[in-house]
Amino acid sequence: MSETLHLNIDRADGSLQRLIGLVERRGFHIDGISMADMPSDGGSARRIALTVRGRDDSRCVDTLGRQIDRLYGVSRTAPVVAFQSEAA
Repeated sequence: MSETLHLNIDRADGSLQRLIGLVERRGFHIDGISMADMPSDGGSARRIALTVRGRDDSRCVDTLGRQIDRLYGVSRTAPVVAFQSEAA
């Protein structure tokens, strides 16, 4: 099952790479990512919807979210939302 994290991230050099690296090191696959510039901020930050799935059932998205909160220039804006993809 995939879950979506909603984040704000600074447009600093390497910020997206640090985010993706953390997610992968913590044992999650990235199923999807969408980004948009935040209109009120003059383009210095981005809004990201990051859909992740644990490599196994022992992975907790809440723990991942708390680890993401510790990254410089990144903050969560909404709680985790469960998303079930339709199986063929």
